[in-house]
Amino acid sequence: GFTSAALSFALQNLPVPVVLVGSQRSSDRPSSDAAMNLVGAVNLATKADAAEVMVLMHAETGDNYLHAHRGTKVRKLHTSRRDAFQSVNEYPLFKIDEDSVKELHPPLQRRNLDRKIKLKANFEEKVALLKTFPGIEGILVDKFVDAEYKGIVIEGTGLGHTPDNLQLPIKKAIDAGLIVAMTSQCIFGRTDMNVYRSGVELLDLGVVSCEDMLPETALVKLMWVLANSKDTEIAKELLLTPLAGEIDMRSEESDYKVLGES
Repeated sequence: GFTSAALSFALQNLPVPVVLVGSQRSSDRPSSDAAMNLVGAVNLATKADAAEVMVLMHAETGDNYLHAHRGTKVRKLHTSRRDAFQSVNEYPLFKIDEDSVKELHPPLQRRNLDRKIKLKANFEEKVALLKTFPGIEGILVDKFVDAEYKGIVIEGTGLGHTPDNLQLPIKKAIDAGLIVAMTSQCIFGRTDMNVYRSGVELLDLGVVSCEDMLPETALVKLMWVLANSKDTEIAKELLLTPLAGEIDMRSEESDYKVLGES
């Protein structure tokens, strides 16, 4: 997820697909998925009418077909299954089998060889990803401020919440010029910080609600945004501007898919 998200923001105005591929089983094992994945990646790269970063892996535990996932909407959901990589909050873009590349969800843009790729590969390294947990202390936030970090992406609970004792450290961080963004520990769904008191209070402090962005995607995007804009307010606006399919403004029931479902 980190690599595909980084490439999605760094490689702009793509003329053709960029496909990341791997395997869950090493090539020396009879159950290896390496060869099928590699052949599928070549077919996807040469036949798909799309021009964006995608991750291609097995779609189920057998050798029947593969799925191509948007680079900003993919997560590894299992340690060892062949179909460990799944699209989150979105349907896969393509289904690939031996004979065909079938479009399942519209890509961001179509293949166009007249485009000239634009490379924006700078990333601000001093951005943290902080997962809230019972007993978390505000000193953790303070440490990032003291270390002159530029931003913090929080993995909050549910719709985007933190324990109340983090509010003062978060306020200090924002007052110090850091961008503090909120994502959810839940795999599916989106943040909505207007529902409960704690979320509203965090919004009032200046925390940025990241909609349905995955935490790892939000981290990479904030690193990219801060490297490409020195103005904090512009950076916040850019963080919430869909650039590579990382934000869907509307969630659909069909976006929720449990691993192993067809």
